[in-house]
Amino acid sequence: MIERLSILYELQLIDDQLDELEELRGDLPAAVNELNSQIQMLQEQLATKEAEKKKSLSKRKENDNEVDRLKANLKKFKSQLYQVRNNKEYDALTKEIDHSETGISKLDAESIALEDLIEKLKIEIKEVEPQLDLLTKDLKEKETELKQIIKANEREEAKLNDKREKIASKVKKNDYNTYTRIRKALNGKAVVTINRSACSGCHNVVPSQRQIEIRQSKRIFSCESCGRILVSPDIAEEALKKM
Repeated sequence: MIERLSILYELQLIDDQLDELEELRGDLPAAVNELNSQIQMLQEQLATKEAEKKKSLSKRKENDNEVDRLKANLKKFKSQLYQVRNNKEYDALTKEIDHSETGISKLDAESIALEDLIEKLKIEIKEVEPQLDLLTKDLKEKETELKQIIKANEREEAKLNDKREKIASKVKKNDYNTYTRIRKALNGKAVVTINRSACSGCHNVVPSQRQIEIRQSKRIFSCESCGRILVSPDIAEEALKKM
């Protein structure tokens, strides 16, 4: 049992050191993730606006071509008015002329609306682009800073992770699951010792009889106040010597 408790405390000491390295990064990882999300959102907005602008330009070009065709037909129909031989032909031509003029008016109105939309999209794109540039610059700066911090500690972190893997492999599965659960719930601290008759995790006093039982190290005890695993000062001291 002493070995079992010692290994758990050693694991906690390793994780404490890894947590310290993680703290050196501060809020940079979260900031990088947030900036990436914002950039992705703006890029999607730009892509949508660019696609809409392209579609509008294409539609306006189609309209222009159709207007040119209708105007050519209109000119032809009007010239044919002077060659009609009866009312039936006249009515047919005037109907075609009305149809062409209506089509031209409709397409001109649609093209004006498309032009307004295109200009609006251009303005919106110009407004988004500087935001995107600023965020991208900020992201590069934070990524560079984060990489520098990681690089400065990568050897130590790799060494600690290797050591953690070896220690964790010695921990019983149930103990490891309990350790992980408590560590996640209590800000990284799952295994603590007794200091001045109190739990060094939550600083609540541990009853005298329980302190004696913890020092005997015959079983795993948890703090009645915070739920952390408690080990004796002797085990903590021995584990520190191994580090």
